[in-house]
Amino acid sequence: MIKFKLTFCLLITFPISFAFTQEKPVIKIAKPVEINDIISNPGIGFTTGFSFNGDGLSGEKGYYPESRIAYFGFYWNKLEPGPEQYDWSAVDKVLNEAAKHNQTVIIRITPYRTTGTDVPDWYREMAGPEPNLQLKKWRTDPNNPRYAYYYGNLIRAFGKHFDGHPWIEAVDVSLVGSCGEGAGSHLLSDDVRITIINAYLDGFKKTHLIFQPLNGDNPDPGLLVKNTNITASWPDESNNGTGPQMRNVGWRGDCLGDMGFWPELHQDHMTDFYPLDIVNSGMSEAWKKAPVTMEICGTFQRWLEKEKYSYDTVKYIFDQAVKWHVSSFNGKSTAVPDIWVPLVKEWLNKMGYRFVLRRFTYPAVVNVNGQLPITTWWENKGNAPIYRDYKFVVRLINSERSEIYCTNAYLPNWLPGDNVHSQTFYIPYDMPAGDYRIEVAVVTPVTFKPSVKLAIAGVNEDGWYPMGEIKVQKN
Repeated sequence: MIKFKLTFCLLITFPISFAFTQEKPVIKIAKPVEINDIISNPGIGFTTGFSFNGDGLSGEKGYYPESRIAYFGFYWNKLEPGPEQYDWSAVDKVLNEAAKHNQTVIIRITPYRTTGTDVPDWYREMAGPEPNLQLKKWRTDPNNPRYAYYYGNLIRAFGKHFDGHPWIEAVDVSLVGSCGEGAGSHLLSDDVRITIINAYLDGFKKTHLIFQPLNGDNPDPGLLVKNTNITASWPDESNNGTGPQMRNVGWRGDCLGDMGFWPELHQDHMTDFYPLDIVNSGMSEAWKKAPVTMEICGTFQRWLEKEKYSYDTVKYIFDQAVKWHVSSFNGKSTAVPDIWVPLVKEWLNKMGYRFVLRRFTYPAVVNVNGQLPITTWWENKGNAPIYRDYKFVVRLINSERSEIYCTNAYLPNWLPGDNVHSQTFYIPYDMPAGDYRIEVAVVTPVTFKPSVKLAIAGVNEDGWYPMGEIKVQKN
């Protein structure tokens, strides 16, 4: 008894802070195991061209990766059957099919085609016959003020109806030329060029835009974006300006793999146009905020049979695309020759974002109405960020309760390399005490369903990644 009293007296005579010191909480550290599997994720990888997964390849059998994106173009004459009378039924049909196939769509609004598909009949009647156009790839004079007015209004109306649509991945900015691929863009007047570009910028504030300034017939690839509100910067340190009015727009290249398709030109896209034009267009840094997408030049079969590309040549093409931060690639739904399948699979693991959760820490025990601090270290092993605002979330779950915490991490800022996020959450006052699993996922912001797969082992059936066990106790 004396010893007890002495001990008690000694305790109360020390400073209170010492007397009530508690043991430091036990921190658990999870280090998930990285996997090298090909991961089919939103917004990245191969795209299907004018078709969906399961529709079959273009006249061939063979390997073609599962796609989360489809590419479709819609002609002006189908979307606007009468002046400023719009019909979106064809677009709606494609978007409904995309949802069924779990694919988003990159959309291009195409003014016409060199042969077969003209501008709308009512516009042809306005413009009349145009036999002496500057280019063979034009069907109408784009410098006619009516072109910018009506085509620009179509773009704005399309944006008003579809901007932010969950199944639209991006809109491909089309100005002029057969299939809207930009032939003769440098011949546009500044007024027409900027009017149509502004129609896209005004119409699409949520959906990403991609732009194609890298045309081989353009003597100055920087011309198209200069003096617009598109964020761009050039080697001489000039830029289009800064401020809230500036817009981040991605870019598209439509001839990946041209190593000499047209020998008479003595130039090719892979070693002449693209390396120079990406920089000289002012778009070399665009990938940090908006997607880069590319389309095959010809087909894989042509690469093999006519161009006779070697294994090393194809590897060079893919490596260059990685360097240019490509996130998606339209292979036109053509089969990959067996000899190049390993290269394609290796490429897919570098294309776009690839999130590896390296380290996750959390306390072993938390109190009801108390704090839950976490720290995370991620590595983006891809070549680009994720461009849509998916959410990193944490879940505590057992047979009685599931509690989801949405972090404030902004994943589009996670560039290739290391990314760290720490945050503290609070355990609800009515959380039942007990043992829980702590899990993580990357989810869509509306449904909170896991949507983005991580390059780590251990995913469970509903798409969550368990990090360990955590005890919730009453104070």
